[in-house]
Amino acid sequence: MVGTTSISDLIRAKSGAYYELLKPRLSFLVAFSSAFGFLLGSQGTIDWIQLLMFAVGGFLISGSSVAINQIIEFRLDAMMMRTKGRPVPTGRVSRMEAIEFAILASAVGYGIVYYYANLFAVVLSLISMMLYVFGYTPLKRVGPIAVFVGAIPGAMPPLIGWVAATGAISHEALIIFGIQFIWQFPHFWAIAWLADEDYKKAGFKLLPGNGRKDLNTAINIMVYTLFLLPLGLLPSYFGLTGITSGVIATLCGVLFLSQTFMLMKDNSRKSALKIMFSSFIYLPIVQIAYLLDKI
Repeated sequence: MVGTTSISDLIRAKSGAYYELLKPRLSFLVAFSSAFGFLLGSQGTIDWIQLLMFAVGGFLISGSSVAINQIIEFRLDAMMMRTKGRPVPTGRVSRMEAIEFAILASAVGYGIVYYYANLFAVVLSLISMMLYVFGYTPLKRVGPIAVFVGAIPGAMPPLIGWVAATGAISHEALIIFGIQFIWQFPHFWAIAWLADEDYKKAGFKLLPGNGRKDLNTAINIMVYTLFLLPLGLLPSYFGLTGITSGVIATLCGVLFLSQTFMLMKDNSRKSALKIMFSSFIYLPIVQIAYLLDKI
C-alpha cells in the first residue's frame, strides 16, 4: 500500500512538472487569442469542435515553445528568484526529458492545427516559434531589441486564428495583429521593470533606452500605451465590429494609459505593478468586446 502510494505520488509530481513546463497561464492566453482571431474571422456557422481543437493545438505549440526556452536557459533560470523553481533547474524534469516532451507537444500541436485548420496556419505557427526560440530568447542578453522581436510572435496568435478560419491574411487580420503587437511593449516593459534586479543576474537587458527604471522608460511605456487608443478604434472604423466595442476599447485604453502617468510621476514598483495588471486586463476585455460586438 505504501509502495503504491509512493508510485502514485511520483507520477502525480512528474505529471505536474511536465504541465508546469508548458507555462499553462501563458499558453492559455495564447490559445484564447488564437480562438479570438478564429471567431472574428469566421463567417456563418461556427464549428465549435474545430475551434476547440484549434485552441488545443495552439496551447500545445505555445507550451512547446516556452519549454524549449526553458531548456535553453535552464542555467540562467537557476540564477533568478522568479525562475529558479522551474522544472528543469530544480531537476524535477531532466533536460533530455524536457526535450522529448517539447518535441512531442510540438508534433501533436502542429498535427492538430494542420488537421483542424490549414497548412498556412501551421507555417505561421512555425515562424512564430522560430522567432520566439531563436530570436527573442538569445536577444534578451543583447538589448531591448529583444522586446521588438518578441512582440512579433507575441502578437501572432490572433493573426494565426484569423488565417485558420479564412485561409488568408487580410487588412482585418493585420489590425488585430497590430493591436496585440503594440500591447506587448507596455506589457513587457512593466514586467521587466518589476523583475529588473532578477533579470540583471542573468544578463537580460529588456528595458528601453538606457535600460534604467527611470522617467525615460516610463515615457516609452506611456507612448506605446497611447498608440493603443487609435489602434483600438480600427476594427470599428473598418467595419469589422460595431461602434460599441470601439467605445469599450477606448475606455479601456484611457484607463490603461492613466496608469502610465503614475509611473512617470513616481517611478515606483507599485505603479509598474499596476501597469502590468492593467495589461493583463486590457487585452481579454477588448478582445471579448470585439467578439460580442460582431455577433
